[in-house]
Amino acid sequence: MSPRPTVHRHEVEPPGPAPVGGPRIAVLVSLNFPDLTEPVADLVRRFTGTALATLRELGADHRLVDTSADALGDPAEAADLDGLLVLGGGDVDGALYGVTGPVPHSYGVDRRADDHTLAAIRAAVAAGRPVLGICRGHQLVNVAHGGTLIPDLEDHRLHRGGPGQPMFLDEKVTVTPGTRVADLAGELRLTVRSGHHQAVDRVGGGLVVAARADDGVVEAVEHPERWVVGVQWHPEDPDGADAHRRRLFAGFVAACARPA
Repeated sequence: MSPRPTVHRHEVEPPGPAPVGGPRIAVLVSLNFPDLTEPVADLVRRFTGTALATLRELGADHRLVDTSADALGDPAEAADLDGLLVLGGGDVDGALYGVTGPVPHSYGVDRRADDHTLAAIRAAVAAGRPVLGICRGHQLVNVAHGGTLIPDLEDHRLHRGGPGQPMFLDEKVTVTPGTRVADLAGELRLTVRSGHHQAVDRVGGGLVVAARADDGVVEAVEHPERWVVGVQWHPEDPDGADAHRRRLFAGFVAACARPA
């Protein structure tokens, strides 16, 4: 049996010195969540590395919190920084949004990481810190506000590749006019990179839908008054549009640079 793949911090941290004087952002991601395979480990390396490099290019410093690590600190410490970015990974534990039975195609569930991340999101929101959630992070933003998830999309064709195909594909989403996501994206019709089998179902309290897929599935949520945004797609996929990633991340970094 081949050894389980391992993603190391040095494989995702950008080289060189951290920026000085910019906002400090907590970045939560499980580098080694359960069920990790080598192809998925490579995605974690590429996506996380791209996200961290983009923050640095925009003048932000970051503190990477690996929620799969043996030792985890106080999740409330996320509120001590200027913003919180929650990246993608495995599925959210169904028990956290009311599903008690088995979930079809369940993958990478880690309740300890879920609990830590939910607490960090709630602490950051309570402290008025900007929060950006991507894929799993988007779903946890919704759950943190009392929302629920679709455990498994029966028709996944718009959202991820099928058996024997690459997991990630180009997906069309329509952004809700007048939302923060619309302002960040600069357009209302986007081609994004997606690879998900779960999605937001009931939107959490205080949040609104900011984008939908062509089949009506929720693809982004946000808080109308606080800087809290979740996107189901992966702007940090290096195979996606650089301009879209930079616009979204630049808006987030700018919000983190403002006093809470």
